[in-house]
Amino acid sequence: MIFTSNTMKLNISDALAYLTFDALEDIPFIKHAFSTRLGGVSTGEFKSLNMSFSRGDSDENVTENYKRLCAAVGVRYETLTASAQDHKTFVRRVTENERGIGIYRPKDMESVDGLITNCPEVALVTYFADCTPLLFVDERNRAIGSAHAGWRGTVGRIGAQVVRKMGEEFGTRPDDLLVTVGPAIGKCCYEVDEPVAEQFYALGLESDSFVFPKGGGKYMIDLLETNRQILMSAGVPSENIVKSDVCTRCSADLIWSHRATGGRRGGMCAILSIM
Repeated sequence: MIFTSNTMKLNISDALAYLTFDALEDIPFIKHAFSTRLGGVSTGEFKSLNMSFSRGDSDENVTENYKRLCAAVGVRYETLTASAQDHKTFVRRVTENERGIGIYRPKDMESVDGLITNCPEVALVTYFADCTPLLFVDERNRAIGSAHAGWRGTVGRIGAQVVRKMGEEFGTRPDDLLVTVGPAIGKCCYEVDEPVAEQFYALGLESDSFVFPKGGGKYMIDLLETNRQILMSAGVPSENIVKSDVCTRCSADLIWSHRATGGRRGGMCAILSIM
């Protein structure tokens, strides 16, 4: 397998593979990772590192996959706290009291597409399989956030919602933040119909750089660039935003992609934790 990226690194630990952002590895008080498809115990269409409890895989397999990923990354399994995603824009603050929710404790809320915390050893877990991961780190206030931005969450400006919520809860200023965008399906592979494209045009941003008409009522969308502009509109400096150059569909042998598999798949997760 050949992996190339100018922003991310492929890490291998006992046959388990995960991705990290170079920019985030330079921050000493956090751990982060994006899972891949490689190094787990799941079988069939979930083979092998499936991180989703909701696709039909056994809970035992998914739990073992989490334990393996945590061991590789250096995050304690007991600290994991998961979102409850449904492509909306609610952002939840979590603490030590929420450890285990969505992983080894049942969900206690629905419709949570973003998580924030300033508590050490509360590991934020969000899920993806083409949608855009957004990771936020405030070094000044030692606070973090993680969000799931599918196309609905993107046009709902979930990135700006996280910036606002971290400001309210932790005193985070937009220029305090380092934000990573992706890995996600790239503009090379993300085709939508006109009603979806119209919602991207309606954002009032520089749509020529993220909506590309193909003709016949079809458009290519750059989710990563759209999220970058939304973050900038919320006050995050351009130089503080790092976009992945890894397309999930183009890298479907390494990363779960809903479009590449026709929906017969497992899922990847992002983990972000203050240590």
